[in-house]
Parts: sequence; structure tokens; C-alpha cells
Amino acid sequence: MHSTHSASAQLATDGALAVPASLHNAPGLVLDACILMSGLLRPLLLNLAKAGLLVPLWTDKIGQEWQRNAARLWPIEPELLKKEWRLMQEQFPHSNMGDVTEFEADLRHTDRKDKHVAAAGIAGVSKQVAQPISVLTWNLKDFSRSELRKQQLGLIDPDRLLSQWWATQSSLLQNHIDATIEDLFSKGRRQPEPVVVMLKRDRLFRLAGCYDRLMQATRTT
Repeated sequence: MHSTHSASAQLATDGALAVPASLHNAPGLVLDACILMSGLLRPLLLNLAKAGLLVPLWTDKIGQEWQRNAARLWPIEPELLKKEWRLMQEQFPHSNMGDVTEFEADLRHTDRKDKHVAAAGIAGVSKQVAQPISVLTWNLKDFSRSELRKQQLGLIDPDRLLSQWWATQSSLLQNHIDATIEDLFSKGRRQPEPVVVMLKRDRLFRLAGCYDRLMQATRTT
């Protein structure tokens, strides 16, 4: 588990109820616990989901792992994390894949501790909640890419994903990055600092470069 993110912003933003996943022509992303750990990346992805750019997927086990690790690493009240998890279920009622134990048997080369994450993706494929579906994680080495491919699943890290999306969704991404960070500032969950610095702190180096180039181009026009 990567845990270099600040403790000051572990709770997501408020928002309206998400549209059912079946109505989205958007890719499904299984959000690994290491993704939920980020106080910047988590609310950004959820805001992008509300905008229809992705369909977030998870299980209670993923949520429990996130809450357990966050409470262990940072001074956050467990009840606040539980409240945040409940809010995520309310906003995205079709995202929880439920008990996915039956799908773990199909995984022989994925790390034992991460089988449940990949199994959530297999469940999503089975339920046809989105197409395509990928596991979004920083821990790529814990998964077998070829094994996931056989299960119709992709595997990608958030920096590569968001920087790829930037090519066609730069305006949408910039607006949501700015709005997410401004919300964190206004609620005192992050101290004000340049956007590029914040993105780099969350290891979103490619995305930071995309954002920085756009800002430089804007200043010269």
C-alpha cells in the first residue's frame, strides 16, 4: 500500500446521487484501496464519475481496507471514514459489487491479498455495469496483466489513465481538478499551494505536466 498522501484531506466532496451505471457510456474502474487513500485523487475521481467520465466500482472489502489503513496511518476518526463510505454508497448505489468471493477462484496469478480487487472487476464484467472495465491501482506488480486480460479486464495506474484522457478531455479535467482542489482548500483539508505541486505530491507526474503546459499556453495567449 502506498501511503505518502497527506492526512489533511481524507474525506470526499458532497454531491448529488449518481446516475445508474447502465446509463453511462463510460469505462468502469475498480478503485483499489490505495487509490481511495488519497485525499486528492479520491474526490477527483468521484467528481469525474458524477460528470459521467467513469463508473467507479468497489466492494465492502475494499472499503474496509481503505478505512482500516487510513485510520492506522493518520489521525482520522473511524466514524468519519464510515460516514464517507456511506456517502459514497448513496452517491453511487450501483458501484458496490457485493460479495465477489466466487470470482476469486478464477485468479491464479494475482497476489493473494489483491484477488478480491480483481474479482470486483470480474463481477462488474459479469453484471455488465460498464464496458470496458479496468483495475485502477498504484500496485501494478500485484496483478497479472495477462490473467486480467483473459477476464476482460484492463490494468492501469491513475497517472497514466488521467494523462491519456487529457488528450481529449483536457478542459473537463482541468475544470474538475481546479474545482476539487478549491473545495479542499475551502474546507481546510489542504493548505493552499500550486496545483502542479499538489498533483506531483500525489505522484500524478504526467498529469501535472499536462496541466502545467496548458497553464503556460494560456498565459502566452
